[in-house]
Amino acid sequence: MCIFESNLYHYFKLNYELFIAKRLIAAKQYKSSISSPIIKIAIVAITLGIIIMMISIASSTGMQEKIREKVSGFNGHIQITNFDNNNSEISLVPISREQEFYPNFNLVEGVKSIQVFATKAGIIKTKTDFEGVVVKGVGEDYNWEYISEYLVDGKLPKYNGTEYNEEVLLSEHIANRLNFKIGDEFNTFFLKEDANRPPSVIVFKLVGIYNSGMQDFDESVLFADIKHVQRLNKWDRTEVGGFELFLDDFDEIEIKGNQIYAETPSALDTTTILQKFPNIFEWIKLFDNNVMLIIIIMILVAGINMITALLVLILEKTPMIGILKSLGSTNWSVRKLFLYNASYIIFRGLFWGNLIGISLMLLQHYFGFVKLDPATYYVKEAPVYIKLSHILLLNLGTLMLCVFMLLLPSYLITKISPVKAIKFD
Repeated sequence: MCIFESNLYHYFKLNYELFIAKRLIAAKQYKSSISSPIIKIAIVAITLGIIIMMISIASSTGMQEKIREKVSGFNGHIQITNFDNNNSEISLVPISREQEFYPNFNLVEGVKSIQVFATKAGIIKTKTDFEGVVVKGVGEDYNWEYISEYLVDGKLPKYNGTEYNEEVLLSEHIANRLNFKIGDEFNTFFLKEDANRPPSVIVFKLVGIYNSGMQDFDESVLFADIKHVQRLNKWDRTEVGGFELFLDDFDEIEIKGNQIYAETPSALDTTTILQKFPNIFEWIKLFDNNVMLIIIIMILVAGINMITALLVLILEKTPMIGILKSLGSTNWSVRKLFLYNASYIIFRGLFWGNLIGISLMLLQHYFGFVKLDPATYYVKEAPVYIKLSHILLLNLGTLMLCVFMLLLPSYLITKISPVKAIKFD
């Protein structure tokens, strides 16, 4: 009985001493690592890596969202037009607005709203200058939510009466070229099919000026009452150029486009904005490849720096590793000790990276200090899209990959002999 109690006492004493030794060595190793230049470099590498990755994802996603929003604001996500128009920008052949799917589109789930439109080419002429425009006629059902964000002066027109409304919305680009200001009235000429007949003239009144940053639209689109386009084309009030549909989820645009095409009459064609503006959307798809490349490079750089730091720590603490092994610690327990401390270093880098990265994104979001050329990037300021799930996944992925990359160099600990390690200087 006494022998059993004596062995039990030594067992608990040994484990207690081992526990204390581990904590003291860990604390000493942690203190040393903080003052070590290689550890500071590793922390800086992780900090810079997470900042660059976070900004890359936020700016890429923000750019994609902003461009999608602008293009869809002028065209809707999906357009339904007459097949005979052959995808023309100008409404040549009308369709009846008295359709089964209008004004409430119930044929396919996921359609948020539907609105009518019609387009007509025209020329704005002043005493000294002229400018070609595409008059986009809209009605009382038009959703101005997408355009109102880009209103820089004046107000949005309202087309909800039976009488013709001469109020129009014009881009800042055209207004500056023609020296227009809010309240100005101007002549807009529309050619007739018979070239021998004089053009039709409508006097419009400028009530609002917008600037979307999309040069292709700002150089041409003028918003007016759809009743003017119907009169110019000699259509009745039930005839329109087409319908614009907005979806709840942009990512389903191709699926919904096919479903809507199958559900609409055979004389009608459906076109998604992906089909209408393929160059724009192929270009923004490249952002994902660029971001993925940046993420891979940054994680590799951070991981290599952490591997270097861990190897330096192992070499510096070789005598301590020998002491722990001589006290009965297993190779895996010693490896975990170093991996825990390395993880803490990674957490420090992630903390500062998130703090600085999120701060920079918020500053850009609210103050827009990074400017871009709208002619090239379709936006005036670099947009950022801050999503909590993106930040969490980025941090979790960085932590897991860096720790995984440290498993191999930590294997070096198993090759250290306690006797040689204690003598190691």
